[in-house]
Amino acid sequence: MKQTLLIAAVLGVTASASLPALALDGAALFQEKTCTACHGKDAKKPLMPNYPKLAGQNAAYAEQQMKDIKSGARNNGQTAAMKGVMHLVSDEEIKALSEYLSKLK
Repeated sequence: MKQTLLIAAVLGVTASASLPALALDGAALFQEKTCTACHGKDAKKPLMPNYPKLAGQNAAYAEQQMKDIKSGARNNGQTAAMKGVMHLVSDEEIKALSEYLSKLK
């Protein structure tokens, strides 16, 4: 019985430790990480005409672009502002953001 309780306690801690990653809110992150400043509150009306509209973007593509900007693999004139922000965004947050953006119409 004690082993069962111990295993349940360990599993409970393990499950709750992973919950924050599962519970990331892409919409909230879009606000918190200041994405709205350049891409618009709805991800459809960017600040500048040459900034991309992100609403409806393919999730895998958006995720890879953000990771490439963060790592420096994508480094052109358009990425300078993003590079300054992406170091504050974890890979889990990038995934949540990209999934959120893909669901916008």
